[in-house]
Amino acid sequence: MALAIAQAKEAAALGDVPVGAVVVRGDEILAAAGNARERFGDPTAHAEIVALRAAAAVVGNWHLEGCTIYVTLEPCAMCAGALVLSRIDRLVFGAADPKAGFAGSLGDLVRDPRLNHSLEVVGGVLEQGCGEVLRAFFEERRSLG
Repeated sequence: MALAIAQAKEAAALGDVPVGAVVVRGDEILAAAGNARERFGDPTAHAEIVALRAAAAVVGNWHLEGCTIYVTLEPCAMCAGALVLSRIDRLVFGAADPKAGFAGSLGDLVRDPRLNHSLEVVGGVLEQGCGEVLRAFFEERRSLG
């Protein structure tokens, strides 16, 4: 999660909302990314999507069984769907997102029993640190007017 927080801070420095994601398989880091919507001009360039794409390229397959993704913020519906479709086994996130989170807050797409895959979910890991990065970013944005 510490690496995901570092990715979030890097995204903030580049003008993106500070969310970071890291995909691991065992002890191997397959990919790490921060939000890149502003940088790439791509509405789908959330940290999770960028990290999943990079991890799939490393593995050479879109199936990411045996992998865990660490994310600083609870995934949105788009990212939750991508996690299910990638067949990733486990999601670990920091801060809950009561306005857009789809891993237990607003909805629970990643554990929906009607889908052909579901994930193990662990939330609240380094929650305070993950949330502080987001709060600081938005406080700075508000102060700039």
